[in-house]
Amino acid sequence: MERILNYIGGTLTPPSSGQWLDDHAPATGRVFAQVPDSDASDVAEAVKAALAARPAWWSLGVQGRSRAMLRVADRIERDLERFAKAESLDNGKPVALAREVDIPRAVANLRFFATAILHQHTEAHLTDEVAINYTARTPVGVAGCISPWNLPLYLFTWKIAPALASGCTVVAKPSEITPYTAFLLAQVCIEEGFPPGVLNIVHGLGPRVGAAITQHPDIPAISFTGGTRTGAEIARTAAPMFKKLSLELGGKNPVLVFADCDREEMLTTTVRSSFRNQGEICLCGSRILVERSYYAEFRDAFVDRVKALRVGDPSDPGTDLGALVSEAHMEKVLAYVKLAREEGGRVLCGGERVTLKGDLAQGWYVAPTVIEGLGAHCRTNQEEIFGPVVTIQPFDSEEEALASANSTPYGLAAVVWTNDLKRAHRVADGLHSGIVWVNCWMERDLRTPFGGVKQSGVGREGGWEALKFFTEAKNVCVKR
Repeated sequence: MERILNYIGGTLTPPSSGQWLDDHAPATGRVFAQVPDSDASDVAEAVKAALAARPAWWSLGVQGRSRAMLRVADRIERDLERFAKAESLDNGKPVALAREVDIPRAVANLRFFATAILHQHTEAHLTDEVAINYTARTPVGVAGCISPWNLPLYLFTWKIAPALASGCTVVAKPSEITPYTAFLLAQVCIEEGFPPGVLNIVHGLGPRVGAAITQHPDIPAISFTGGTRTGAEIARTAAPMFKKLSLELGGKNPVLVFADCDREEMLTTTVRSSFRNQGEICLCGSRILVERSYYAEFRDAFVDRVKALRVGDPSDPGTDLGALVSEAHMEKVLAYVKLAREEGGRVLCGGERVTLKGDLAQGWYVAPTVIEGLGAHCRTNQEEIFGPVVTIQPFDSEEEALASANSTPYGLAAVVWTNDLKRAHRVADGLHSGIVWVNCWMERDLRTPFGGVKQSGVGREGGWEALKFFTEAKNVCVKR
């Protein structure tokens, strides 16, 4: 059985504790590897290596850092199939999805930030004839990056790339549930001659490794993507230490469908935005609000398309939905379906575990589920499920749609479907959300800020915002 190793100071190392965690393949439910059960001592070694590597990494300059990152990106692209299969094995998603989206996006993350630093500019201001003021940015130091399990390499690189490009060295923790692609990335870094100690990867549980990263006094900046409860705990720990925080947390994203929209395009995209990656994307639309005059037609057409989705072997190109990431998560999702029924919801399709044949019989599969008949304030519509479960409900007015859309404690993303340009701007303005897509979903420009409001997080990632987060601004005033 393969053992995944930590990557500290440029070397693959076992955990200091000698303890290991099982890594399951969601498609089969079987253990296929072991993961380090690391602790604070491993984090301390990683921080030590990161501190030692800082001067040389910064002295490479933007050209040197860019070239080093691009070498890694090019290698991942050459090994795309290997990474895609590893991510599917670890996460349960279809290989085709990892091949089409996750791994190419990880490559794009590295390339974007590696080249963005070549085009940064410095602000300068002439203060009459008295002085020249300019702003210099320097890296904060060692960055702590903690990433989730749903898009393992995609979101791991989304965090480490701007930190590395900015000149920081990094101590990173991937999810202990999906560590495999981060381990492959460590191997690539070694093979491509990435400077030792610049990137350090410590595997293990959140309460041990994640907490140690958050608490370490020599890590002044924390970038975290994950659940709102964990984000709140990180904030409680980091705030008294005056650390910089970027928290991208949960979502309960609404999709507002007006009767004047392009119905065919809307249906195709809404099925995708509901069930992509088994619904395990923080940006998936889980609450679909439909103008009443179109509701019955939408419901019937939508349910027909959802029933046609295929749950199956992640390695099969014809599979639409693979396995959920863990048995515990599958049970959580099914518990919410049970709760929806108790709250008076009607399950129009799905709602049950899917049992496949042969080696996949013990895998963690759930049928895509559509529920109607629930009010905006019931738990099913208020709490993040993070699986292939959506609710649908009608609305009678724009004001009612906005009130329902804004009724949750979350505010990450929203989608609006309408061909009325004035309405599109008006509704987008009225939504309490960090991201609003109009007549599309998941169209991303890496130059734009990314993040949510309310309990969906604080701070912004992406583009220049991410590069600024990992630096400190210094104003220099020179008398003329």
